[in-house]
Amino acid sequence: MSLEIIVPEMGESVIEATVRQWLKKEGDFVEAGEALVELETDKVNLEVGAKASGVLAKINVGEGQDVKVGDVLGSINADAKQPASKPATSSLPPEPETLSTPQEKPQAAQLQTPLVTPVASRVAREQNVDLTKVRGTGPDGRVTKSDVEQFVQKQVSVEREAAKQPAQPTPTAGSESASRREERQRMSRRRRTIAQRLLEASQSTAMLTTFNEINMSAVMDLRRRRNEAFQARYGIKLGITSFFTKACISALKAFPRLNAEIQGDDIVLKNYYDIGIAVGAEEGLVVPVLRDADRLSFAEIEKQIKDFSTRANNGSLSVEDLRGGTFTITNGGVFGSMLSTPILNLPQVGILGLHKIEERPVAENGQVVIRPIMYVALSYDHRIVDGREAVQFLVHIKELIDEPERLLLEG
Repeated sequence: MSLEIIVPEMGESVIEATVRQWLKKEGDFVEAGEALVELETDKVNLEVGAKASGVLAKINVGEGQDVKVGDVLGSINADAKQPASKPATSSLPPEPETLSTPQEKPQAAQLQTPLVTPVASRVAREQNVDLTKVRGTGPDGRVTKSDVEQFVQKQVSVEREAAKQPAQPTPTAGSESASRREERQRMSRRRRTIAQRLLEASQSTAMLTTFNEINMSAVMDLRRRRNEAFQARYGIKLGITSFFTKACISALKAFPRLNAEIQGDDIVLKNYYDIGIAVGAEEGLVVPVLRDADRLSFAEIEKQIKDFSTRANNGSLSVEDLRGGTFTITNGGVFGSMLSTPILNLPQVGILGLHKIEERPVAENGQVVIRPIMYVALSYDHRIVDGREAVQFLVHIKELIDEPERLLLEG
């Protein structure tokens, strides 16, 4: 009996993917539930498993090709029996048939240790990773797939940095063309989607940006005084994003059109506050969402943001983490940005951009003093948000950050 391998449903608004890599090859015997192929979407990567045991009879779609939900990736011959040489009860990958050098023996032994998950063993073998060098974060120090992938990413980063410093060729006659090298890279699914969405936002909205500056003295002083006790109690540092998240929620309640979206000729006002927090990852920007952020404490906000950052970099964010959102906060200041114009995260109609805090001279009570100042930017869709609303929204945030105690009084 032949069973088709189908591209599954991948979450809200995700209808396309790219075949990142086949984990099995034609002719391989596979167990029911065993991962066959990894798909890359604009949000997350996911594995498609075998619905039944059998032999991978045919691969219809090669690596790097695009597919849609419902497409046939290949087929399994479910009538084929498992080879006698492979014990049916084993879920661990086989040892390599030959070991060319004594140095490879520790690797083979490590692949069979109960302290490595079967999936991690398979990924390590495919990526030629020495598991003795990988630190396990799973139960009992077990090495997981995520641990192996993070190790590989670090190795790739080191290699890329080294590649940025190529040895300069000795100038010779006719060597100019040889030194003017180019490299062509295919955009990842996520990068292509980011490019498409940014272009769509700039072409399909009436986007404007208003700016202001905020004196961060009170927030920074509060953090200095309370951070040690806060960290001792909650196990996490008190950052600035939680202050701006709370301030944005207050401003969204005062100016509800910035927490809306346009659907045809209708304005859909949302009475809940799912705040997207833009996070930079190696494959591109992602925006995981703080659900019902108005119900979260400062500590809960900080913990979720830290978790988002960790999982964005190890590729373990889920589609649910990235779904929806009513308003977005992005902080270019962590990369050193002094001022920028954030682009709307459709279908949202507002996004707040934070920037680097710099000490600047300002006038206070007729005197020039030095204060830590941050420029902030609010981009908004002028089709439903008037300039007055946008300016007042940003002033509302400025006033709350100037006096952070008000955040506590307003809940």
